[in-house]
Amino acid sequence: MRLLDADEPFALVISDLGLPQRDGAQFLTQLRARWPQVMRMVMTSAADANTTTGAADGDLIDGIIAKPWNDQDPLRQVRQTLERRAQEQQKLQRAQRSRTRTEELQALNASLEQDISASRDELALANRRLKSNFIVTLKVFAGLIETRRKHMMGHARRVADLARKLALRLKLEPALVQEVVVAGLLHDIGKLAFPDALRETPVASMTPRQLDVYRQHPARAEQLLMPLQDLRGAAASIAAQLERFDGTGFPRQLQGRAILVGARILIVCADCDNLQIGMLAPRWLTPRQALAMIERSSGKRYDPWVAEAFSAQMRGKPDAAEAQDPQQAQASEPDAMAEALKDLLVAVSDLDPGAILSRDLITPAGLMMLPAGHTINDRLIQKMVDFERTDGVKLAVYIRKPTDSGSGTDTGTDTE
Repeated sequence: MRLLDADEPFALVISDLGLPQRDGAQFLTQLRARWPQVMRMVMTSAADANTTTGAADGDLIDGIIAKPWNDQDPLRQVRQTLERRAQEQQKLQRAQRSRTRTEELQALNASLEQDISASRDELALANRRLKSNFIVTLKVFAGLIETRRKHMMGHARRVADLARKLALRLKLEPALVQEVVVAGLLHDIGKLAFPDALRETPVASMTPRQLDVYRQHPARAEQLLMPLQDLRGAAASIAAQLERFDGTGFPRQLQGRAILVGARILIVCADCDNLQIGMLAPRWLTPRQALAMIERSSGKRYDPWVAEAFSAQMRGKPDAAEAQDPQQAQASEPDAMAEALKDLLVAVSDLDPGAILSRDLITPAGLMMLPAGHTINDRLIQKMVDFERTDGVKLAVYIRKPTDSGSGTDTGTDTE
């Protein structure tokens, strides 16, 4: 046993069952318990056959050297036993390498899954920011289009907001809602080349020649937007905005549902705002008068399905799904009231860093300073203070209520 405890390991121990100071089977049992990696062989005679068989059945020995033997038998048996031991060790090593490799692959797979999950989250965040920045860019561009006509400032944003709410009420797919919003922001882009005289003339007061030029602006807008692959759906709705539900519109005299739903939504929302700023008729109508005119033209100029939903929206009525659920209908309120419940109107002097805009920050002249979802910091507060002092105006700043600060979309930018 002292030799087995030495630093140099043994590969094989050959023992007799009849030992001077201890029982051979007991020695083999201890050997297997303490050094299981050591091979065990026993020398035996015919008289020890029963004991040897018991040791073999008990997995105490790996080989037998029978007495008497010739000189070659022990060498051959030892060689075979050691070869078997080497094979078993190789098998164990392969199994261990396989387990190690499996564990490494599992760890790598877990790491990759974490990386993929993180990448997906980052990509989703990037997509949300890109979408938000895209809409903000279109709002800024729409504002630039309207700078030449003071009474038109904010028209495109108002149309886009009305169209978004109407598309949601009509349960359109998210992609179509997005197209409608973009169409609302860019629906007047074809008027960029209009001379000032035409730009300022209400449609009802236009001469036949002016009407011919005016009716070309949707097609011109589509041509301008066609190179942009992602805007082709919105461009198609803009191109059909002067079609009429009764088939007497322009340019193709499309009728009913043959007109794109985006165009049927766009014309209702655009006309409602245009009626209030004197662009369709020589006089400015009140919101109630504009809505009444749209309701009277349902089935003629406007799709009844769209006009009815728009009327309900403007009057603050619940949609069909809400009407079937009394609790949901009770919770539903006019858009203005619902928005008022979600945000706060604060003075610039009362703003704190970290506040998040719940609505676009619009100047009294109609220009957008900051988009909804933007986080306010000290630098921006100072710029607002300077703007109010220089222009002698007050900004209407709407921020999310503190209990709602964790929701919505935050652009995460610090635009100056």
